Amino acid sequence: MTLTNHPTSSPTRVERPKIRANEVVNSYSALLKSVRAAGLLRRRRGYYVVLLCILGLAGAVLWTSFFLIGDAWTQLLVAAALGILYTQFAFVGHEAAHQQVFASRVANEWTARLIATSLVGMSYAYWTDKHGRHHVRPNGVNEDPDIAPGAVIFHNEVPANRGFIGRAFGTRQGYFLFPLLLFLGYTLYADSVKYLFRAASVAHRWLEVALLGMRFGVYLSVVFLFLSPGVAVAFVAVQTAVFGLYMGGCFAPNHKGMPVLPERSRVDFFTRQVLTSRNIGGGRFMTVFMGGLNHQVEHHLFPDMPRPHLRKVRRLVKTHCATAGVPYTETGLIRSYVIVIRYLNRVGMKAADPFTCPITDRYRPS
Repeated sequence: MTLTNHPTSSPTRVERPKIRANEVVNSYSALLKSVRAAGLLRRRRGYYVVLLCILGLAGAVLWTSFFLIGDAWTQLLVAAALGILYTQFAFVGHEAAHQQVFASRVANEWTARLIATSLVGMSYAYWTDKHGRHHVRPNGVNEDPDIAPGAVIFHNEVPANRGFIGRAFGTRQGYFLFPLLLFLGYTLYADSVKYLFRAASVAHRWLEVALLGMRFGVYLSVVFLFLSPGVAVAFVAVQTAVFGLYMGGCFAPNHKGMPVLPERSRVDFFTRQVLTSRNIGGGRFMTVFMGGLNHQVEHHLFPDMPRPHLRKVRRLVKTHCATAGVPYTETGLIRSYVIVIRYLNRVGMKAADPFTCPITDRYRPS
């Protein structure tokens, strides 16, 4: 938007602001119309009903195995499998929160809330607040909570006074990423509780508190009543560690190591979402393994698109990116982990960001 002075009879007169057409924005509107016309935004309720039935059956098998095995260290295999299962449920909860599952907003919201609190052990209100801000400004400094300063530094624009231990850890922080993910489950549980008891208003606060209390109360009671103390502690530790590692291992490749945009950067929706996202190749297996998060570019462009359609829209998006001149990033899962680890080490050492893209400089606020 520009203000232009024109010579008139009054030197103080200013022409009305003119909005300059943005070709990328206009072309994205055309892409969206094409996607809608192809029916790729229509819900796939049957797919998700079948998926939930499969996950529910798997849960029944695992808990039946738990009671049949009894007090033995082989229960740790059940614990690890439960960690994987709860992560798969979390993926469906994530999709329901994005309105991907049902046509009804209410049905999606309550499905996501019940899965998050009663099965996964996380607050739905906490997750939607945090994850919603991420989707609005992915990889935005001081805007995306997923790259906020913490144990790990995700970008160069952070305070330098971290102390000796912080600086020593930072130089090799990439190597500690996966060990730290083993504790992600505990962090998500704790942050959920803190969010629910914060001073600000929280929708359905006490219902979520009750559901979380029931979930952990029943879970811990069963584990500690049927197993000896040592096996019970190990069971909880393994289940939570696998859950955190699996969750973090699927979310980390999506944006870490991609361009970080300055605060209040001037960038259109399409460019921001594509530029900061990375897809993971691997076909249908990877889609199941990562709960659709492997199609991160498409998910960010169409956050309410059902999982089965993300693969179908990929070719349209790649073609559109090539036409619009916006880089489309896709790599293998292992390669993405290598990229993320190297990136975190470089950022921790305060070196130049190897993923700084010349395009991002255009969007710095003037």
